[in-house]
Amino acid sequence: MAYSYSIDDEVHHQRQGPRLREVPGPRAIYTITRCLPIEGDGRVRYRIKSNTENFERVVYEDELSRLG
Repeated sequence: MAYSYSIDDEVHHQRQGPRLREVPGPRAIYTITRCLPIEGDGRVRYRIKSNTENFERVVYEDELSRLG
């Protein structure tokens, strides 16, 4: 499986609450800072950063979407 996003790509991330339910509200814009190793089950992970937060998040590819 290949990565769909590259470092420095800007993406939307829909935050998720308990039990993987989407949190209502606008999707935030994040920048891909690192492509993480693909997990044993084939799920692709990324490290992302928002300009409005002081920390990075680790998310699965299916939580991201392209801008536009």
